[in-house]
Amino acid sequence: MLTVDVIIPVYNPGKRLFDLLDRLEKQSVQPEHVILMNTEKRYLDQLCSEKELLQKYPKVLLQHLKRETFDHGETRNQGVRFSNAQAFLMMTQDALPQSGRLIEALLKALEKPETAVAYGRQLPDKNCDPAETFARSFNYPDIPDRKTSDDIARLGIKTYFCSNVCAMYRRDLFDRLGGFTHHTIFNEDMIYAGTAVQAGYAIEYVPEAAVIHSHNYSCMQQFHRNFDLGVSQADHPEIFDGLRSESEGKKMVLQTIRYLKNNGKTYLVPHYIIMCGCRYIGYKMGRNYRSLPRALVMRCTMNREYWKWN
Repeated sequence: MLTVDVIIPVYNPGKRLFDLLDRLEKQSVQPEHVILMNTEKRYLDQLCSEKELLQKYPKVLLQHLKRETFDHGETRNQGVRFSNAQAFLMMTQDALPQSGRLIEALLKALEKPETAVAYGRQLPDKNCDPAETFARSFNYPDIPDRKTSDDIARLGIKTYFCSNVCAMYRRDLFDRLGGFTHHTIFNEDMIYAGTAVQAGYAIEYVPEAAVIHSHNYSCMQQFHRNFDLGVSQADHPEIFDGLRSESEGKKMVLQTIRYLKNNGKTYLVPHYIIMCGCRYIGYKMGRNYRSLPRALVMRCTMNREYWKWN
């Protein structure tokens, strides 16, 4: 079996980070190291001292960086460079393994030499709102899947769907493909997945490897996130141009509305429609950001640091 490290970008963490580290210690297959790429030391110090953290979790390797140097792609690449393992599991600080076999299940998927990345299922947290609960089941069903370039005509952009909230990568293929894009506003996981598929490799979805992870975003948060999503796709036409994407979004909207009605939540439909409008407008504006005034772009983005170098 491949050796594995876990890499987690960290920013202003809460006690949920301890829960994640505790659950990683209970995995049936243990990582050699847990590499924390922490943005701004002072925020971690508010939670606990560095000495306390390293004493409690001896497998942790802690690296600090400044907020202005954080990049969704390059910061993760830096984490990979601290690893000597044959595979690495990317996670976010708020994703909690549902069981002790998460690492084992993802490693098994990577045993196939043509599999570049295997990603896990995301389950809603107990406080998740109904629309987001359905979105989790829509995007992360309980059926495994294996996606290659042969699926592009059938799946469109979903062929490249892969979330590094919980995703494991083969190090040899990662290095061969150039790693994550070195300067990106967002969406580095799908950009890498698209690169891998175009190079002839496969993406595995492993629902057995489940994490508890969800957010109840406001309408404006959805607008900002989808603006940056649109920017990422506009910046990488080699990955995203020519792929159908909006039809899948319409399908999810209609099924979510049906779900809300069937579960006695019809009163939530108007708010959900407004939320979808914010997502769509944000996405479309992001896709066309080059035609917008710079000042407007800065008001729309959620990642202002990115634009200092763009």
